[in-house]
Amino acid sequence: MFSKKSQTFKPKKNIQEGSKQYQLKQYAEATLGSGNLRAAVSLPPGEDLNEWLAVNTVDFFNQINMLYGTITEFCTPSECPVMSAGNKYEYHWADGQTVKKAIKVSAPEYVDYLMTWVQSQLDDESIFPSKIGVPFPKNFQPIVKTIFKRLFRVYAHIYHSHFQKIVNLGEEAHLNTSLKHFIFFIQEFNLVDKKELGPLAELIDTLIKN
Repeated sequence: MFSKKSQTFKPKKNIQEGSKQYQLKQYAEATLGSGNLRAAVSLPPGEDLNEWLAVNTVDFFNQINMLYGTITEFCTPSECPVMSAGNKYEYHWADGQTVKKAIKVSAPEYVDYLMTWVQSQLDDESIFPSKIGVPFPKNFQPIVKTIFKRLFRVYAHIYHSHFQKIVNLGEEAHLNTSLKHFIFFIQEFNLVDKKELGPLAELIDTLIKN
């Protein structure tokens, strides 16, 4: 049974203080503060690409969690019986591990599955090592690409199904900035196929031009 409890968004994932990733996180926050999102996403000089991808994966996971968390009371199994982004895009859940064959679930269940899955990747030291000197796995970048592809679906669902609620809450500027930052990041490192971005293609074009 889908419980009310599982609707609350996942706990914020923190990066260990003193770690290399913590320094990069502080760098990222400082650059973001300048307001230039394009500059904020580029790899800092002399830094390791995987470390940079790891820090930003955690950051976007937290951002999207918080944004989705503002509308969980409106995103219910009865209001959103399928995970969709408009009429042409419907998402079924499979993680290839516990759920091998894609299943059709309501939007809140899908987001819950998705966030739980991402959290388990972030918590796995063999994928996202927190200790200095521990190497990233060889398949790290494909895993990151899958995470970003799936996280984008939460933005797409929020825009298509809950944008009016976001406006009512006064959150639209925050949501637009978050999406713009996300798009610049995935474009910079070629993380998500263009066809995956179809549900928000026009909006993305507008945001990027501004």
